[in-house]
Amino acid sequence: MYGADCLAIPLAFWAAVVVKADRLVVPDVRLWSLLAIAAVAALATFQLTGLYHLVVRFIVPRAGLTILAGAVVSTVAVAAADQLLPGTHIAISILAAYTLFAVALVAGSRWFAALMLNGGAGGKELEPIVIYGAGHAGLSLADALVSSREFRLAAFVDDDNSLHGMVMKGVRVHSPARIADLVQKLGVKRILLALPSVARRRRREILVRLEPLGLHVQTVPEVTEIVSGRSQIEEIREVDVRDLLGRDPVPANAALLDACILGKSVLVTGAGGSIGSELCRQILQHGPTTLVLLEMSEAALYNIERELTIVINAQRLDTRLVALIGNAHHRVRVREVLLAFSVQTVYHAAAYKHVPLVEHNMIEGIQNNIVATWYTAEAAAECGVETFVLISSDKAVNPTNVMGATKRFSELVLQALQQRGTKTRFCMVRFGNVLASSGSVVPLFQQQIRYGGPITVTHPDVIRYFMTIEEAAMLVIQAASMATGGDVFVLDMGKPVRIVALAQRMVTLAGLTVRDAEHPEGDIEIVFTGLRPAEKMFEELLIGSNVSGTEHPRILRAVESCLTWEKLELLLRELSATVQTVDCRRARELLQNAVQEYQPGEPIQDLVWMQRNGEMTFEIDNTKVTSLSVARARLSLPGASRGAVD
Repeated sequence: MYGADCLAIPLAFWAAVVVKADRLVVPDVRLWSLLAIAAVAALATFQLTGLYHLVVRFIVPRAGLTILAGAVVSTVAVAAADQLLPGTHIAISILAAYTLFAVALVAGSRWFAALMLNGGAGGKELEPIVIYGAGHAGLSLADALVSSREFRLAAFVDDDNSLHGMVMKGVRVHSPARIADLVQKLGVKRILLALPSVARRRRREILVRLEPLGLHVQTVPEVTEIVSGRSQIEEIREVDVRDLLGRDPVPANAALLDACILGKSVLVTGAGGSIGSELCRQILQHGPTTLVLLEMSEAALYNIERELTIVINAQRLDTRLVALIGNAHHRVRVREVLLAFSVQTVYHAAAYKHVPLVEHNMIEGIQNNIVATWYTAEAAAECGVETFVLISSDKAVNPTNVMGATKRFSELVLQALQQRGTKTRFCMVRFGNVLASSGSVVPLFQQQIRYGGPITVTHPDVIRYFMTIEEAAMLVIQAASMATGGDVFVLDMGKPVRIVALAQRMVTLAGLTVRDAEHPEGDIEIVFTGLRPAEKMFEELLIGSNVSGTEHPRILRAVESCLTWEKLELLLRELSATVQTVDCRRARELLQNAVQEYQPGEPIQDLVWMQRNGEMTFEIDNTKVTSLSVARARLSLPGASRGAVD
C-alpha cells in the first residue's frame, strides 16, 4: 500500500487545485514542490502511526483515524511551506479539498484491497460470524480473525447493556435478544463464544438459548487454560460438553489436597489410564517427594511419564518421578515397589471398566478388579502404607453386570481388611461416568459426528451421571484426606443426564440437525441399538440411605454393610482358584455369594475353557463347541457387535 499512497497523496493535492481552478493545471516548480512536501508529510505520518502495520483485510476505525491524521498533518505541512515559498499563495479552500481528497483516495484504496481479499469481484465469499462477548477476549479474537481467509466478523453480541449500540473493530455490538434477527439478516451460521471467565452454569444458559437457532457454536479456551499457557485465546474449539452440563466446580480445600501428598511418596496404579493419569497430573502439583507410576501398558506409561517430566522440568519441581511397568496382581512385585520407594499413599486406579468387555472376559475382569485389589491392599498393609484409596464406580451399586460386581467385591475387600485390623487407612471413592475418559460416550459421539453419523445410543431412556475428569480426580484426592478407615465416599454427581438428549444437543451445537421421522433431511441420525448384555437403564450411587456429609459439600460418606474378613477370605481364595482353572460358572456363583445385591439378567454367554485330550473346547449355555468355532461363536454372541454407549 506504500506505493499506492505515493501516488494517491500528490494526486489528491493536484485534484484539489484543478477543482478550484476549474481547468486542467500543469504543475510548475512551485506546485511540484508542494506536491512532494504533501506526500512526504503524509507518508511519514502513516509510517509513524503504524498504518503500514495494519492488515487491510478489514477497514477498522483505527485505520480511518490514522489516515485522517496523516491527511491533516500533510495539509498543515503544505500550508506552512506555501507561506515560505515565493509566489501566489494557495487558497484555504484548496487545502480543505485536499484533505478530503487525500482521505478518500487513501482509505478508498484500502477498502478496494479489502474487498478483493475478502472475496469481492468473483472471489470466495467469506462466512459471516458473530462473536458472543465484546470484552477483552472477544476483541482479541476479532483481531485474530483479521487474517482469516474463511470468516469475516459480522457483529458482536454481549450481555452488558452499556455496550449495546457501540462500534468495536468496525462492527456493532448487539443485545443477545437480537441474535435470531442477526442470523436471518446477516446469514450467520456460526457463533463464537468469547467468554473464558464466565461460570459454566451461565454458559449452559447461553447454549440453551442458542440451541434452537441451529448455529454451529464454538468457543475459546477457559481462562485457566489461557493463564497457564496451555492454550491461546485465538484457539477456537468445539463447545466443551462440560458447558452442556452446566456444573460449576467447587473450590478445592487446599488442606485436604495436601494431606496425603505433600512431602510424601505416592504410588498410582493404572497411572496411564484416564483417571490414573489425571490423578498423576494433580498429585504432582501438591509437592510429593516421589511419584511412582505403575502401569502395565508400555505406551500409556511412556506418554504419561513424558508429559509429567516436561512439567517437572518446566516448573523446576523437586518431585522424583519413577515409571514402572507392572501389573497390580503381581503381589511380590507390588510389595517390592512399596518397600523400595517407601510409599505412604496409594491411589489404586488400575481396573477394567468397559461393561461389555468385562462381561465377555469375566476371568480377566475378576483377576484385574478383585484379585489385583486384594494383593495390592495386602501389600500396602504389610509395608505400612498410611492411606490406600480405591477408585470405585457407581456400577458397584446393585450391580447387574460382572464389572459392577467386581468393583463392589473389591470394596468389600478393603472394608474387611480394615475390620481385620491394620495401620493402613483403607477407603474407596465411588462416582459415575467421567467425561472424555476412555469409556465415555462423549469422545464416541464426537467421532461419530465428525464422520457424519450415525450416533449409536443403546436406549432412548438410558440416563447416566457425569463429571469432568479434573473434578473427579480433585475430589478423590480430597476424599482420601478425610478417611478414618473403611470409608465409602460417594461423589455428588449432580443431576443425571439422558444420553439421547446429550447426543441431540451435541449434534445441534455442531451446527447440524438430527435426522428422524419428522426431519428426514437432517444431517445426523441417532440409532438405538438396544441395551448391551447386563447394562442398566440408570446407575445408582448408594446402597441404602445411610449417608452423611463431610467437610466438602460434594463428598458424602456412606455407611454400608460388609462381610467379615473370615468369610471374605474363604471367598477370595476360592475365587482365585476359579481364576486359575478358568471356571466361569463357579466364579459367577462366588460373585453372587459375596455381593448379595448382584442380580445378573438373563443367562448370557459364559465361556468355560477346558483342557481335554489336548484339545481346547468351550461351553456356551451348556452347548460345547470345539476351538475351531471360537471366532464364529463369539461373533454370534448377543450384543457382540452392537454400538457402545456407557
